[in-house]
Amino acid sequence: MSGLNEKAEVSKREDSSSVSHNETYPKKSTDRGSFENINAKLANPLAGISHEQLMEDAKVFAETHGMEDLALEFQKGALVAQDPTAFESLSLLDEDDKNVLRRELTHKWDQPKMLYYLVVLCSMAAAVQGMDESVINGANLFFAPQFGIDTRGQSPSGRNAWLFGLVNSAPYLCCAVLGCWLTHPLNNLLGRRGTIFVTGLFSFLTCIWQGVTNSWEHLFVARFVLGIGIGPKSATVPVYAAECAPPAIRGALVMMWQTWTAFGIMFGTVSSLAFFPVPDKPGITGLNWRLMLASAGMPALVIIVQVFFCPESPRWYMMKGRHRDAYQSLARLRKSPLQATRDLYYMHVLLEAEKDISKERNKFLELFTIPRNRRATLASFIVMFMQQFCGINTIAYYSTNIFSQSGLSDQQSLIASWGFGMINWLFAIPAIYTIDTFGRRNLLLTTFPLMTIFLLMTGFAFYIPDGSARTAVVALGIYLFAMAYSPGEGPVPFTYSAEAFPLYVRDIGMSFATAVLWFFNFVIAITFPPLLAAFQPQGAFGWYAAWNVFGFVAVLLFVPETKALSLEELDQVFSVPTHTHAVYQLKALPRNIKKHIFRMKVKEVPPLYEHEGTIGTKTYAPGGAGHA
Repeated sequence: MSGLNEKAEVSKREDSSSVSHNETYPKKSTDRGSFENINAKLANPLAGISHEQLMEDAKVFAETHGMEDLALEFQKGALVAQDPTAFESLSLLDEDDKNVLRRELTHKWDQPKMLYYLVVLCSMAAAVQGMDESVINGANLFFAPQFGIDTRGQSPSGRNAWLFGLVNSAPYLCCAVLGCWLTHPLNNLLGRRGTIFVTGLFSFLTCIWQGVTNSWEHLFVARFVLGIGIGPKSATVPVYAAECAPPAIRGALVMMWQTWTAFGIMFGTVSSLAFFPVPDKPGITGLNWRLMLASAGMPALVIIVQVFFCPESPRWYMMKGRHRDAYQSLARLRKSPLQATRDLYYMHVLLEAEKDISKERNKFLELFTIPRNRRATLASFIVMFMQQFCGINTIAYYSTNIFSQSGLSDQQSLIASWGFGMINWLFAIPAIYTIDTFGRRNLLLTTFPLMTIFLLMTGFAFYIPDGSARTAVVALGIYLFAMAYSPGEGPVPFTYSAEAFPLYVRDIGMSFATAVLWFFNFVIAITFPPLLAAFQPQGAFGWYAAWNVFGFVAVLLFVPETKALSLEELDQVFSVPTHTHAVYQLKALPRNIKKHIFRMKVKEVPPLYEHEGTIGTKTYAPGGAGHA
């Protein structure tokens, strides 16, 4: 493959912002703020190779890896992979080939049944995640007094509040210190399907284990081990979906993770309601809460049974040198052999380029030492951190206790919590469409102020005297908060983190991002009971409202837009120095407020950066929107 090797040698000599330890500062070439000399080593390794050389390389690839019978298909696929928009001019393709590619553009949801079967698997894995998180909400009402750690009527600084929080937060402590960091070795050894199987098995067994515990210490240990089922699964399933999905619908399929996690949170409350009236049996105290906790294991059992009916990730097969298996996997996930060979060959050249830039490097350190990576790490840290400190999981885990304090009975509190879960799920669905149109950054900047207002509304409602008015305002505030959270901080963090990092550090970057999320999830879960006791609901909700103000400022200054951008364009975006980006956004903020809030006619500001491609020029304005 001389063409590819020659290109790799040229690429080695170039100063790439994604791999160089020296900062490559953008240079303004016009008053509009265009930037030059920002390279993307992995943008498309096939660019610039002649058709003759590319066809020869594809033939050699097929013959080298025991796929001689597919040599012609790989030649066609390589030509299409070089420029997917130019297939009409390729003489090697017949009319049937071109019709397949045309239909791919016009009917992007026309996919094989196996792909949708895989989507169902990933969606169910997300639902298991949500149930693992939320069934504790209803169980809190019963196991705490049974195990002597009830917080009602206790001192704010009392031992019970901390122990109660510790039991609730145990899985997320495990995720942060152990679970998420098992993602890479499990995936390397067992593959994506094997990792999902193992984590599903842990979820099933530990959910049953939770239901037979006899002390808070025993319950803590069971829930801690549950984190091994949660952490690697949360990092693996979105990657598995992204690696198997075609590019045209990849974003929407990765979004399914958050949508069905929200469904699982809601369904966990349904489970709690279903088992709420179950009476104790002779020799069994607390049968209702035991069934609540054990119920989350049932969907995990379904995943265990069905996961190996799905094809393995073709990328994992490629990394293991099992190229024929990779093709067979892709052939089950694509409508035609041409699409399978195109995607497989492009995957091959990307992996070759990835090997070239990742030799003898400490990938984890490069998340912080290389400026382009450091900015992606900072942005991912902010969105993952704020998904927890926006206050959502104080409600997801403790809404039943909160509604109880507002004046509802225990069963009424569970019903109100179900309403929160339902809204959280339903309002996540529109984000499937808005995240790639309105944009990740704009969704966050729009919803953070709303979440601030609704948290303050919820907290201040507790100043209303006991009665139906207080209960109604508390419920309204929580429901409005969920409506604002679900299309913003709900779906954005996982999607943003999965795409912000360069390909060669994406796995370790995603492990870091999910570890951050689960660590602060643990912090929230363990601190909210004593915080609620010490600050009262007014102060507790006001505390998280203040963090939403911080989140708005942090996103404004340090989180660039990433929607609809190629790898090359993302390298440009993250190569802009942090100070330059922050100063620009501060200057643009007054203009954006006048234009978008007060609907005033204002003068356009010069864009921060622009990308000149082969088709045209995209310029990116303060909010990150692109204009052709």
